[in-house]
Amino acid sequence: MNVLVLGSGGREHALCWKIAQSSQIDKLFIAPGNAGTNQVGINVDIQVNEFDKIRKFCIEEKVEYLVVGPEQPLVDGIADFFANDPELAKISVIGPNKKGAQLEGSKDFSKQFMSKYNIPTAKYQSFTKDNLEQGYAFLDSLKPPYVLKADGLASGKGVLILNDLNEAKDELRQMVEEGKFGAASNTVVIEEFLDGIELSVFVITDGQSYKILPEAKDYKRIGEGDTGLNTGGMGAVSPVPFADTAFMDKIENQIIIPTIKGLRNEGIDYRGFIFFGLISVKRDPFVIEYNCRLGDPETEVVIPRLKSDILELFEGVATQTLSERDVVFDERTASCVMMVSGGYPGDYEKEKNINGLNGIYDSIVFHAATKQDGPTYVTAGGRVLCVTSYGRNQERALEKTYDNLEKISFENAYYRKDIGFDLVEME
Repeated sequence: MNVLVLGSGGREHALCWKIAQSSQIDKLFIAPGNAGTNQVGINVDIQVNEFDKIRKFCIEEKVEYLVVGPEQPLVDGIADFFANDPELAKISVIGPNKKGAQLEGSKDFSKQFMSKYNIPTAKYQSFTKDNLEQGYAFLDSLKPPYVLKADGLASGKGVLILNDLNEAKDELRQMVEEGKFGAASNTVVIEEFLDGIELSVFVITDGQSYKILPEAKDYKRIGEGDTGLNTGGMGAVSPVPFADTAFMDKIENQIIIPTIKGLRNEGIDYRGFIFFGLISVKRDPFVIEYNCRLGDPETEVVIPRLKSDILELFEGVATQTLSERDVVFDERTASCVMMVSGGYPGDYEKEKNINGLNGIYDSIVFHAATKQDGPTYVTAGGRVLCVTSYGRNQERALEKTYDNLEKISFENAYYRKDIGFDLVEME
């Protein structure tokens, strides 16, 4: 089986690491990939938005499965691009079509969807520059903090949580009138703030049935104690101690099943991953957001806990026989911690030599933003490496991860030393 994975981050390296273990894999290609994916497959110099180049490559290399890592090509309709091309239509795309990808691509769409199918989420209203005054009035009706979300994709920067009412009103004005986040904030969703503890739950679906993958909790803030600016994610752990059987049953019955049924009811043939960004409020789950793909860095702990052959699952998605496939988890805890460039998520430098990778023992290093310069690995972005370890519990898994992080170095490297801190007492 020939497979092409789109993307270049830690999520894609983890997926490729797993795909490479399959008994069914013949050739594994990654576009554009990174220095880590090149160890388990063949990197291809094509960007994820270059649909015509992807088309040509898939035909020439007889690709049978296209696995889409990031959200942008899904929101831009790559699954539709394949489905509508006679030469590409026989290639199975793991990822939803453009309509399905609106779950992530449009906050307003996802909120309307949840409202229609009685899926628990924060109360909300959507506003544009044409009803800005009504937006101010809605803010007046809420208690702080105030949550403002750009409707479209804004590279993870389109969500604001503000304590001051006047600041919230000014930010709303900037978003809809001045295009603070470009076209993404032409519409802004304002929603009630929910106070609780977050987790991520993932399913893979063939549009009819679904399989729940291991849950995870990630840590978005740059600073320890969950302080400072939001990032793409500084680490994650799986399983999540408070996600016991009773709580997961609530998630399945109140959120997952209504979502899958709702998509079918809307005529959306959704084939791929759904990420449920959830919050537990007094032991009841609410949806904060949907993503139309796997999360990062959660993938770096979820996929290592998946014992099943991932290509078997992809085949189930493609042929709508997923219900017949087994999903088996590793019972151990997996933890991962991101090593990032100094200054991230603000300004940072690239092209820093990475040392110590050959000395890693009993952990997996997933590359997130690296490239090779001859025999040397160098940094190529903000989140550079992700170190994942297994353990009989969270403490042991993290101990291994941190032991190995100490062996790796590059100029101005930084990582959080408190991943999982808020879960310690729950274990």
